[in-house]
Amino acid sequence: MVNADRHEPGTGPRYGTADAALPAEGGRADATTDAVAASDGAPVLLRMQGIVKQFPGARALDGVDLEVRAGEVHCLLGQNGAGKSTLIKVLAGAHQPDEGEILVDGEVVTLPHPVAALRLGIATMYQELDVVDGLSIAENLYLGHELASGGFTQRRAAAARTREILQRLGHGDLSPHREVGSLSAAGKQVVQLARALSHDARVIVMDEPSAVLDSEEVANLFRVVRDLTARGVAIVYISHRLEEIRQIGDRITVLKDGRTVATGLQVADTPTADLIRLMTGRSVEYAIPRRPAVPDDAPTLLSVRGLGLGRTFSDVSFDVRAGEVVGLAGLVGSGRSEILETVFGARKATAGTVEVERRALRPGSVGDAVAAGIGLCPEERKSQGLLLDEPLYRNITLSTFARTANASFLDEAAERRAAREQVTALDVRPADVDREARTLSGGNQQKVLLARWLVHGCRVLLLDEPTRGVDVGARAEIYALVAELTARGNAVVVVSSEIDEVLGLADHVLVVSEGRVVHTGPASDIDEHRVLDLVMEGSAA
Repeated sequence: MVNADRHEPGTGPRYGTADAALPAEGGRADATTDAVAASDGAPVLLRMQGIVKQFPGARALDGVDLEVRAGEVHCLLGQNGAGKSTLIKVLAGAHQPDEGEILVDGEVVTLPHPVAALRLGIATMYQELDVVDGLSIAENLYLGHELASGGFTQRRAAAARTREILQRLGHGDLSPHREVGSLSAAGKQVVQLARALSHDARVIVMDEPSAVLDSEEVANLFRVVRDLTARGVAIVYISHRLEEIRQIGDRITVLKDGRTVATGLQVADTPTADLIRLMTGRSVEYAIPRRPAVPDDAPTLLSVRGLGLGRTFSDVSFDVRAGEVVGLAGLVGSGRSEILETVFGARKATAGTVEVERRALRPGSVGDAVAAGIGLCPEERKSQGLLLDEPLYRNITLSTFARTANASFLDEAAERRAAREQVTALDVRPADVDREARTLSGGNQQKVLLARWLVHGCRVLLLDEPTRGVDVGARAEIYALVAELTARGNAVVVVSSEIDEVLGLADHVLVVSEGRVVHTGPASDIDEHRVLDLVMEGSAA
């Protein structure tokens, strides 16, 4: 197996990584911000200089700089498509840069594959959980670098070390022998972090680590991060939730269009408005737009009565009128997503009914739901919503093949025309309908899913975590789209782990806890603290 190559620093172009605060609130931020050395004196563990990565038809990275110091949380910000994912894949050894240098401890290194990065103490936790459900926690931790002696795997030693790492992370209650598939999303993320520590990682990249966590789990994640940085571990933290950056970050690097536009910014000295301006090139108002009240005589489009799914949830009832948004609030794992999937027919209800404009749908029939005008944008867009290896036009027209068919054959020209209209309307980037869906950033993939149902002309749109992994610009666009859909008389049901988002978007809200609806009423009559109280009371019941 090839080791990471170490050699003396080369004579290629070198870039000084800077530290400068943006002007105070009300000041002007330049398009590119250079910086001065940080005053904390911590050693630089990792430096990326002038990183360029070219793909066919696209320059994903165009001279990116990044400097990470021991014991800091360095936040990497940028809109979807700014180059963050490509940069961390270069750092992880999954992509090879076309130009530039990577230095670890001041020495230039090459990372020909992910194992090389791990051997240098660079571990990456991707947004998509990459654990093996059928293996135990200990087997996941040491998969690919098994503890062995004399050609035999040391299972007891692996279990003992796994137990030590879990205790260090505050999860000593987890058994190293427990199958990972039985864990929640938060538990699987703990396994990812434990695996990074099993490699004695000195730099850990966390890509949207809070996306699948509730507020209590986020607080525990931050506790673990602070413990790691106190031990000198450096964290590269990627998140679209700017409030999290305020809580956990030390310094910030901002990418835009594959370039570094600011680096080494002190979190405490950098106004949020300036961060948004650096990321988007403009001032973005991403507050949820106000919508007019739903008329009392608005017709009911979706009616759910006594819906149940085995032991997952029971007795769920609600109506959604034309022009109305109904929100489902609750913790991850409370049954919110399963309710949407059952309404859509992706799961077969064991009790209750679903009606669209008084037309009853067959339980477990997605075809019935789509024909009746229901569309679903699922929580896991990559695994549940998109055909990643298919072009955008095929993903967008997936629910409307009958309209674009000619004598039983698909009319690709018609598909492309319909897709281009939506790509333009939703500002999908890049606007190439022949591009494979997997090559798009998370926010643009979400727009493709929305485009599918806009083409279909659905009357009822089910949105599960619509802004997860989505930057501030795309978030504002999604909020505006919800407002536009309801103004047209459509109905929307939204699930989000961000309680303030549910309450801001919804006219009416259901609080779900342990598979039961513990509260229902106008969103204006409840606040975030009361939702959390209801969730906790429901869990204790």
